[in-house]
Amino acid sequence: MTPNLALTADQAHARLHELTVIDVRTPGEYASGHLPGAHNIPLDHLDAAVPSLSAAAERGQLLVVCASGARSATACERLADRGIDAATLTGGTTAWARLGHDTHRPAGSRSPWAMDRQVRLAAGSLVLTGLLAGRRWSAARVLSAGVAGGLVFSAVTNTCGMAKMLARLPYNRPDATDLDATLAALKG
Repeated sequence: MTPNLALTADQAHARLHELTVIDVRTPGEYASGHLPGAHNIPLDHLDAAVPSLSAAAERGQLLVVCASGARSATACERLADRGIDAATLTGGTTAWARLGHDTHRPAGSRSPWAMDRQVRLAAGSLVLTGLLAGRRWSAARVLSAGVAGGLVFSAVTNTCGMAKMLARLPYNRPDATDLDATLAALKG
């Protein structure tokens, strides 16, 4: 594969048997539903996974997925910088599910909210708190303005600082044993 190759959900579905799927979402998002056979390596653990991903790429093609395709595109660029070719899933698991393709959930897992939903809740709560507190203490409105500015910056740069912070919450972090087992399986 060439760096930054993108596959549509239908193309990936047709080739799923020949691809090693790497899901770079948080463990909470992964538990809410992922492509069959996908391995969960959150984006912030990608650098530690490079040796395992390199070994997996030598055996076959890598497909990197996330919810929308933004984080997986970032992951593919970072892997390409390390000499590992990978494709991204255009539209992510959202497009995959929208087309009716099967998603799997780990047995016994709870289904936490997707990261974009967590961000909307946190941002909305902070804005509302700033506005309500601003009725008594006008300086509190700065909180609302700061969140609004952060959302604009997030849209312009296609990054999300709030999502990075929320990803560090316990329910969004991988268990060390789960990640270790995933990396060992990829090394083959």
